[in-house]
Amino acid sequence: MNPFQNRRSIVVAAVILVFAVMAFRLFQVQIIKKEYRVTAENNALKYETIYPARGRILDRNGEVLVDNKLTYDIMVTPFDVKEFDTLAFCRIFDLDTGFVHEKFREYRMYRTRIGYQTLVFKRQVTGEQYNMFIEKSFLFPGFTGVPRTSRTYPFNAGGNLLGYISEVDANYIKDHPEYRSGDYVGKTGMEEAYEPLLRGEKGYSIFLRDARGRIKEHYNDGEYDKTAIPGVDVTTTIDGVLQAYGEKLMQNKVGSLVAIEPATGEILTMVSSPGIDVSQLSEINKHYRDLVTDPYKPMYNRAVMSPQPPGSVFKLVNGLIGLQEGVLTPNTMYGCHRGYVVGNLRVGCHGHPSPINMYQSIMMSCNAYYCYVFRSILDNPRYNSVQEGFERWKEYTASFGFGQKLGTDIPGEKAGTMPTAERYDRLHGKGRWRSISIISLSIGQGEIGCTPLHLANLAATIANRGFFYTPHLQKDTPDSPIDERFKERHYTMVDTSHFVDIVKGMELAINYTGGGATATIARVPGVIACGKTGTAQNPHGDDHSVFITFAPKDDPKIAVVAYVENGGFGATWAAPIASLLVEKYLNGEIAPERKYLEQRVFDGNLLHKVKVKKR
Repeated sequence: MNPFQNRRSIVVAAVILVFAVMAFRLFQVQIIKKEYRVTAENNALKYETIYPARGRILDRNGEVLVDNKLTYDIMVTPFDVKEFDTLAFCRIFDLDTGFVHEKFREYRMYRTRIGYQTLVFKRQVTGEQYNMFIEKSFLFPGFTGVPRTSRTYPFNAGGNLLGYISEVDANYIKDHPEYRSGDYVGKTGMEEAYEPLLRGEKGYSIFLRDARGRIKEHYNDGEYDKTAIPGVDVTTTIDGVLQAYGEKLMQNKVGSLVAIEPATGEILTMVSSPGIDVSQLSEINKHYRDLVTDPYKPMYNRAVMSPQPPGSVFKLVNGLIGLQEGVLTPNTMYGCHRGYVVGNLRVGCHGHPSPINMYQSIMMSCNAYYCYVFRSILDNPRYNSVQEGFERWKEYTASFGFGQKLGTDIPGEKAGTMPTAERYDRLHGKGRWRSISIISLSIGQGEIGCTPLHLANLAATIANRGFFYTPHLQKDTPDSPIDERFKERHYTMVDTSHFVDIVKGMELAINYTGGGATATIARVPGVIACGKTGTAQNPHGDDHSVFITFAPKDDPKIAVVAYVENGGFGATWAAPIASLLVEKYLNGEIAPERKYLEQRVFDGNLLHKVKVKKR
């Protein structure tokens, strides 16, 4: 065969192959895969979206925290619109004629891009408006109504926790192509965290147009229509009654109140104050500007986003590390004469008996005692340098969850702050700093920053005698099982046996009757509770009031932190608030002899103490 014939044969074979592939693809598209025809003939079809009902959010007892109500969106297909009575249309929906004219100017400007598309004209009209529209819809060709659901809040609690939904914008769609204009998405809180479960799946009906663009009938007798799938209900770990009570305790105060069930890591209550009222969530667009410009930042979830010095509650961590390192025993005695003094350095303390042992140091919250303990940890002869001792100390604190995100299912969780050797090298010179240089860490001050959730988790860890479950908001149910990571125990680097002695000191802080205990105001009738007060120094005003507690002592059902900014001593505001929450949860009501305390907390207004930037 000559070269010319050979090339000719190759060309003929290639042409035959190309036509064979094309024929096969046409057969696939036209015969086998009819759904391709739906896309190919898109200009002759009208898609009508059917939006699913969003899943509800329930509390741990089945109470509905977030529900749905039926509303309607008024849709428009600009291609189908004929002349209509603008005034009559505006009267139905309480619109300004200028709004309608501006909309149609946009439609004309982008008519090529819009084509046959159906767009949202007016969102969430009332049932009354929708019925009036339906009666006169023949007067407004090109306009239709689509049922939608909007959020309602039967339970007046948990605004920051639940979060809100809003319409997706162009930027969101760019990053999440599965969404389309007109869709709603959870933006904060549980609405955001559990968006994949709550949102459901959209459906649609497909209608055939004739040559003039008029709607004729269901395409292919509805074969390609898709039924909307409702979202899944999500059960939270929150106790709705306790959440509402906690918010009442924290009203007119700035700070957080967090409660955890130690045995599971389930969050029972999470209050950020001041917060968003649930009545504002359903109309978030109306209230959004006021919320974001409020100087008290109600949209800011302080419970997980506001690292603050833990103050004296951190002495518990240093005590546990000291016990594990062998530089401290429960009977170790240290003196305190209103503070710890070395040269020109003085760490002040309140007046109390001296010397004291470890149990008494917790009960009386002695600063000097923990200065001694902290220095013993870092200056331990087993380490070659203070820096090496410090790094070991940091490993211990990290095992409690400090300085890192706990890995919760709460959007926006912050890691807090923990100091590094490199930072101290920059501050003091490499290798030139000593344990005395960073002595403020001994009492939870200095470069430590913990969120209230970290401190609630500390209370749960001590209640469990050495381990914690990652705090979470979703309840484990057969229909919506939680992630396995929430079922994993996280043990600290401290032996469980040492927690017994720390617990004894915390028990004395609340229940000792011989004088000197700092948290006696937190006694709960009929319950043996354990706790620790904290007064976190604040260079910008009054100190912060801090208290952690758990109860009952031997079978803990609840662990709580109250963090009240500018609240002063831990026993002044935080201890009463936390103990009242414990009492409400365990006893169901507040004892008559503690009603005065409850009323004092309800009436307390500390907003004037907090320095905010007025806008």
